[in-house]
Amino acid sequence: MSDGGQSVHASAVKVGHLAVLIRGPSGAGKSRLAFDLILAGRAGVVEKAILVGDDRVHLATVGDEIEVRPSSMLAGLIEIRGLGIRQCDYVEHATVGLVVDLDASDAERLPPPEALKTRIFGVEIPRIPVASGYSPLPLVVAALTTTKSSSSVNHSGDCLKGNGNHMNPTIATE
Repeated sequence: MSDGGQSVHASAVKVGHLAVLIRGPSGAGKSRLAFDLILAGRAGVVEKAILVGDDRVHLATVGDEIEVRPSSMLAGLIEIRGLGIRQCDYVEHATVGLVVDLDASDAERLPPPEALKTRIFGVEIPRIPVASGYSPLPLVVAALTTTKSSSSVNHSGDCLKGNGNHMNPTIATE
């Protein structure tokens, strides 16, 4: 079976119904964030999280969405620094709902709306740019469990209950 789609140096984790695509240079922490998300899912911090692929994944357009698949050679494998390559459960495909760019040169404390979006094969996807040396997990958890503040938002305590947008496609622009 062919892997299909463009091969990219990235990791991906399916959280709930959509995948978080994690991009960045070698050594930036893609595998670490992927494993942290899996652990966060097990702990109930985010919805159930399962590996799609680590280190190398394939992206393809399916309708108006981007689908991510693991590389067949690496399916079910994840690098855990200090332990080496380990085997874990994985899914064969997922729709990308959020992109995390590690060591992003455009990361800012209060990023402009255009920095919180990216396009892959013409499909716009919410994005989190993370600065070098900054822990990405709290940002990803916040993006998955909260909505952007607005005077028109009814603050119902969703953040405290752990309920929220969970990768609503408009999370970065609400």
